[in-house]
Amino acid sequence: MTGVTLCLWYDGTARDAAAFYADTFPDSSLDAVHVAPGDFPGGKAGDELTVEFTVLGIKCVGLNGGPIFPHSEAFSFQVATDSQEETDRYWNAIVGNGGQESACGWCKDKWGLSWQITPRVLTEGMAHPDAAVRQRVFAAMMTMHKIDHAAIEAAVRG
Repeated sequence: MTGVTLCLWYDGTARDAAAFYADTFPDSSLDAVHVAPGDFPGGKAGDELTVEFTVLGIKCVGLNGGPIFPHSEAFSFQVATDSQEETDRYWNAIVGNGGQESACGWCKDKWGLSWQITPRVLTEGMAHPDAAVRQRVFAAMMTMHKIDHAAIEAAVRG
């Protein structure tokens, strides 16, 4: 059996990021910290090199590789939520901890990693069999940063 682990590049802050994710999301943990056995570009023996962690059940490794490769919107975690309270909790944790808002349910944490806090009501509305409903839901979403459940539900109802 083949296993997959996401490798995410950090500029010396992998442990801080992993601890934040473990504190913020269910089924998340900081699992192990490994130090470099020798000097490497951007670091020296004994520096924290990799951090193993789990985010929402997904195994990850944070590589403290330096500033060469910053995170971009080309990769994001998409987190499905069931209520406005859950959406608010995750959004506010990320944005309120040095992150920044973006459009349509996207935000970035303070380490530059992108997150999509995506209510199931939005996903279901975008997959509705009625094209008019999909269009209304899409139009409503395009006006939002954090997704407003009630506004999406209203768009579904028309």
